[in-house]
Amino acid sequence: MAADSKKKPNIFKRVGSKIASFFKGIASELKKVTWPTKRQVLVNTISVLVFCLVIGAIIWLCDFGLSSLLQLIVRN
Repeated sequence: MAADSKKKPNIFKRVGSKIASFFKGIASELKKVTWPTKRQVLVNTISVLVFCLVIGAIIWLCDFGLSSLLQLIVRN
């Protein structure tokens, strides 16, 4: 009977306790998060969009310039 008391719990209890521990850890970490304000999200979103537009314009200008140069070279 002593061997029965040291027996591992079944697989469902072990896995279930690990899953529960995992989600408790997630909840604990989410409580530590400092969430941005609406204003911070808006400012960051606008800055990313402006940056993307600027980079897109630079790429478009380079593409337009190089294609124009290539057309001049190929014509002659």
